[in-house]
Amino acid sequence: MATSFHSVAEALDDLANGRVIIVVDDENRENEGDLIGAAQFATPAMINFMATHARGLICLAMEGDRLDALDIPMMVSTNTDNNQTAFTVSVDADLKWGVTTGISAS
Repeated sequence: MATSFHSVAEALDDLANGRVIIVVDDENRENEGDLIGAAQFATPAMINFMATHARGLICLAMEGDRLDALDIPMMVSTNTDNNQTAFTVSVDADLKWGVTTGISAS
């Protein structure tokens, strides 16, 4: 089965038009694909699709100054991960919003 890749320009166009794309990394890294969608187009259906079909972490990219303004610290003070993945502490939904599980499409 041949694998077909699209250009970066096509991927950016898809993101700008609210579509979810799959970005694959190197086989010498994690050798996986990540579903990516622009946050301004996120819907409960999109999040549900990611949670149901990708079955991994659902992450949000955020600038450092915004993290600081929201008082969201890094997960660890010294990152020893070979890939230097910059995770913050987890931000989970709260019962006050009617969410009782770790992932909610609502």
